[in-house]
Amino acid sequence: MKRIRDAIIDYGKEEYGIEPDHPFEKYPSYFVLRHKDNDKWFALVMDVPADRIGLEGDERVDILDIKCDPDAIGALRKKAGFFPAYHMNKEHWLTVILDGTVPMDRIKPLIDQSFNLSG
Repeated sequence: MKRIRDAIIDYGKEEYGIEPDHPFEKYPSYFVLRHKDNDKWFALVMDVPADRIGLEGDERVDILDIKCDPDAIGALRKKAGFFPAYHMNKEHWLTVILDGTVPMDRIKPLIDQSFNLSG
């Protein structure tokens, strides 16, 4: 079964014609999706210790940071799989855990929204 992080890469290629960028030499598994025209990020995929996003334990979990409408962030954070943004502005960004709690068909529109908000 394809990992969700790989599905996000595929979606970036198919929908926006972009390749993932790996800007952090220290963290080669992290990648960003950025606009071709202005280089602004609209998605950041990382693997972080679970306790960094408020979960129990220190096992590493894949997460996605996306830009989100501030009016929608509060409601989304109340749903399973959504967290305050890790390492980003919590008013404008949201973290999604990539463990299957949030299915890819729910993640794609969030990526699209982030793309539009970041453009």
